[in-house]
This record gives sequence, C-alpha cells and structure tokens, in this order.
Amino acid sequence: MFQPQPIDFPVTNAAGDVTLIDAMTRPLRSVAEAGGAGWREWLADIDFAPDLAADIGSLRWFRGLATFTGLIMLALAMLPDFAPLYGKQSPLPTEAEFEEARAQMIMPLAFGADSGKRMAATDSVIALGTSPERPTINLITTLGRGDSFARVLQRAGVGGAEASRVAAMVSGVTDLGNITPGTPMEITLGRRNSRFSARPLDAISFRARFDLNLAVNRVNDRLQLIRRPIAVDDTPLRLRGVIGDSLYKSVRAAGAPADAVQNFLQVIAGQTNLSNLQSTDEFDIIVEYRRAETGEIEIGDLIFAGIDRGGKAKLQMLKWRSGGGGAQWFEASGVGKTQGLMGRPVAAGVTSGYGIRRHPILGFRRMHSGVDFGAGYGAPVYAATDGSIAYAGRKGGYGNFIKVNHSGGLASGYAHLSRYAVRAGQRVRRGQVIGYVGSTGLSTGPHLHYELYRGGRPINPLSVKFTERAQLGGDQLRRFRARLEQLKSVKPGAALTALRKNNNDNDQPKREIDRLTQAGIKKTPA
Repeated sequence: MFQPQPIDFPVTNAAGDVTLIDAMTRPLRSVAEAGGAGWREWLADIDFAPDLAADIGSLRWFRGLATFTGLIMLALAMLPDFAPLYGKQSPLPTEAEFEEARAQMIMPLAFGADSGKRMAATDSVIALGTSPERPTINLITTLGRGDSFARVLQRAGVGGAEASRVAAMVSGVTDLGNITPGTPMEITLGRRNSRFSARPLDAISFRARFDLNLAVNRVNDRLQLIRRPIAVDDTPLRLRGVIGDSLYKSVRAAGAPADAVQNFLQVIAGQTNLSNLQSTDEFDIIVEYRRAETGEIEIGDLIFAGIDRGGKAKLQMLKWRSGGGGAQWFEASGVGKTQGLMGRPVAAGVTSGYGIRRHPILGFRRMHSGVDFGAGYGAPVYAATDGSIAYAGRKGGYGNFIKVNHSGGLASGYAHLSRYAVRAGQRVRRGQVIGYVGSTGLSTGPHLHYELYRGGRPINPLSVKFTERAQLGGDQLRRFRARLEQLKSVKPGAALTALRKNNNDNDQPKREIDRLTQAGIKKTPA
C-alpha cells in the first residue's frame, strides 16, 4: 500500500548530533512544488515596468511601452459614464390641486393679487344697478415746474370751467407764476350730479406766497376766496467774528451759507488782496433773511460785506441798484467799481489771433486787427460787456458789422454777421445776443471777426481788462447812506431770535381732545 522513499539524513558531527537547520535543508513540500517552480521564476525575472527613459528602442524598452499602453487602454475602458441619472418625476397637479395651492399663495398687486379662496354669491345677493359714490374726495396735489394752476386742478378732477374761474380768483390776489414749484395743494371734491360730469370743487388751500395762505371754499353753492396772511420777519441776518487762521472757515463757522461766503470772498478780493488781511481783523456779513411764523425761512443774497481792523471799518461794501441798471457793489462813499475780463462774444475757439498774417483772400501779409472765432453759421453772438449800439449795418470787407460803445473809452466790433438782433442806439447788457455768425464780406467761411478799440484804435481783445466806476449822487446817495446805516444798526444774530406768533383761527386746536387739554392747562392754577 505504501512505498518507502529513502530519506537522506545529514551527516552527524563527531558527537553524533544533528542540528534542526541541517535536518530541514530539503522541506517535505519541496517535492510537491517542484513541478510549478519554473514558470513562476520566469515571470518573476521579467521586468514589465522598466524605465522608459533608458535603453530607448531596445526589446526591454518596447516591453515597458506595451505595459504603459495597456494600462492606459484599461483605464479608458473602465472610465465611468457621466450621463444624468433620472429620478422619479412627480405627476403634474390636477386642476383641483392647482387651485388649492393658489388658495394658499399671496400674489403681488402687480400680478392681480387674485390668490386666495372666494365664496360664490348665493341667491340672497342682489346685484346693484349702479355702485354708490363717495360723497367727497380729499386729495393732495403738487404744482410742478412749468405747470399751470388751472391744469393742476383739472388733473385733480375739477371741471375746466370751474378750474379757470378759481385760477382767475387767485390771480386777482397774487401772480400765479410766482407760486413756488412743488407747492402742495389740499383739494376737496364734492358730490356730482351725474356719473358723466366732473365733481365740483368744495375747497382748496395752499401757500400762495411766503407770507400768504389762500383758501377757496364753497359756501351756499358759491366759491369764496379767503386770505390768511402769515406774519413774516424781514430782519436781515448779520454775522460778525474774528478772521483767525482762515476767513472762509471763520465765516462758515459763524453760520453763513456757503453761497453767501463765496460771494463775500469775491467782493472782498475785488477791493483788496486777501493775503493782506490780518488774523485779528473782524468780518462783517449781512444776508437777506426772511422767516415766517409757521417756521419756514428764506435765505437771500449777500447785501453787505465789511472788514474791521482795530475797531474801525477798513472796508464796507453795499449791494445797491442804481437807476434802471442791475445791482452793483458800492463802497460806503457811494463809489462803485466793477473789474473783470471782457466776455467771450461767441461759444467757440480762437482760429486766428491778433497780429500780422497773410490774408486768405487778398494773398499778401497785412495787419489782422482782431481775433477770429471758428463758430458755425447762425451761432449767437453776445455783447462782450454792457454798452450801447453805435453802428449796425454793412461795412465794406467786414460785411454785416456791429459796433458797441462801452465805458472807459472802450468799444467792440463784430464782423461777418449773417443778421442782426439789435439796432443802433439800443442799450445792451453783457451776454445779450446782438447778432448771429455768418460769412458776409471778405470771408472764406462762417466765423466771427471780433475787434476791440481803445480811444478809437484797435487793440488785442484777449489782453484787455475793463474797469467801470459809478458815482452816486443826490437823492440816490442819500437813500444809499440811509440803507447803509439801517443795515449797520442790525444787531448780530437778531434774525435768529424766537418769532412771536399771531393768535388767529389757525392756531386753535381742531380736535376735541386737544381743545379739552388746552382748556385744562389754562384752568390749572399756577
């Protein structure tokens, strides 16, 4: 049954002992594994991942390349699919389910606000033939810029004839054009006789002027105008203080408006160098100021500017309107002086300056006694400063020509015009349109040739400053000094004191609780 196999035991040593390691030099399982040891060792000796940077082109290198390519193909084959995974979709709601969901929504007014549940009308509901109207309508409208008083009433629902009648009543008290844009108007419309007619005006009230409230009420089917004057204090605002480190900051810190401070600095700089002012000097500024008993205030223009040094007036300037001209700044002695550059006669750039040049038509060099402005045909031409028209007509190579005489022996000329806007002998103001750009006379195209004369001789218009002086006398000087003394008598800060209100019907409480409270306060003993 069993066949014996010889076992080769190792040779013993001199003592006859055998060690365990020597006895196991040939394991028992080596006999069973001897048949498969060849191919495993062969696979173990093969290098499937050699360094592809070494031995390029050899069999070993191509074996590594094949391994690398195979791994890439295996990775691409196992690449997952990124297609979407569709879940289970819920079915669309039925009409009943949709209406039930809408009943729990809150829809915006812009989308109709038609959400929520509604009860259907039963047989007990009787439809109305016509819907009832409100007996009166109270609303507030605003007068817009450039709007008319009658159109505001018509937009509010007042009939055209009644709006014109109310506008005529108001215009008899104040100029409708002087009503400040943005003025709110409280309007009450009454019951109308027919659905197809305009509602009658029962009442309207508004602020017609700073010192006047107007109301139009319907009494016994007739409109009545009610005036409600408002107490107004016209005391000008006077501010004084020490200049310190900065004149602007000191005046602003005293409470002067920013516009008034800018005007103050311009007036002072026109009379003296601001760097010559000392930190111990005092400024004196007076501004137009109006305040109503209702709390509103109006701040006007700067009317007085002064500098004091050592308790004495160093500079006093008063804004005064003399004769039919505009307002001008005068010294306390009644002498007015205006300085500045001549105004630009047209809104365009200079294309040819003053001096010797080659004439574009005549072809030879000659004196160009003016300045050319490259304006387009028909552009407005403005007076450089105040003056009177000395000539307006045709003048040789100048074409249509205007000459304006100014004060101080100055005169200005405007040539090649297309047409005139003034006539000889007419007074003009700085910036007033006197003509329009053209190409008449010796001209190659539309432009303005502008000249300036001093003593009848042409000078460079771009290098001239003008100075105008005016001297008051007679009754004008007396009224000027009286006004100056009146303003100097105003105490600093007097316009900021509390204004006493007049007791009128408007101050009476309109609610019953307010009347009872006021009566209880009056009966309470001190």
